[in-house]
Amino acid sequence: MTGGEHVSIWSVPERPGRGPRPAYSRVQITEAAIRIADADGLEAASMRRIAADLGTAAMSLYRYVSSRDDLVELMADHVLAEMDVPPRPSGDWRADLTLIAESTRAIWLRHPWLAGLDGTRAMLGPNRLRLMEFAIGALDVGPPLDDVITLIDMLNGYVQHVVRGEIAAAARGGGQGRTPPGPWRTHDDPHLDPHLRDLLATGDFPRFERVVREARLPRMSGDEQFRHGLERVLDCIARALP
Repeated sequence: MTGGEHVSIWSVPERPGRGPRPAYSRVQITEAAIRIADADGLEAASMRRIAADLGTAAMSLYRYVSSRDDLVELMADHVLAEMDVPPRPSGDWRADLTLIAESTRAIWLRHPWLAGLDGTRAMLGPNRLRLMEFAIGALDVGPPLDDVITLIDMLNGYVQHVVRGEIAAAARGGGQGRTPPGPWRTHDDPHLDPHLRDLLATGDFPRFERVVREARLPRMSGDEQFRHGLERVLDCIARALP
């Protein structure tokens, strides 16, 4: 192993082979970090703040978790244990993927700091692998493995895009659990941009005006919006299956 190669936190023993019994466990440290991040955001979950929560010195925590990146990986994997995913797929791929999507949304809304993770570092803890195993098994109905991976990525992309919007709307005071309408506001919405009203009044954008006046999506609740989009994604997946 080269000096700059990253060693996964999952490969590092929690307890050294010798020495006194540790005062804390990784789970205790991880759960303290999650409590802080849930209340005040991911940036607030510093080693100093976590140590204060546990009643110890910040430097002592590095005996258990060597870096903040490792701590965030532990946090992200720990909350995935909240997903009520059975050990094996049911045989109904659509129901199984719906379960994954709705459970993922619920966890992200419960732990909004997850939306701030950039995804550039692969996080392959035990709970993540358990979820991936379930998703791959759900789609193990005949398509090539590369297609299975792509379809799972498509589902995850939809869920994460929508929930990031919900979390952003909640942060702006728009209420959690509702997708921000963006340009898809209704014509009678008092928050419709006056500039957009003026453009629609020109008659140059009849298709967009029809969307604004007739589309049901902006009038749906957040749950309804999410489920509507999810059903369309699942329809696309169905067409890719044998």
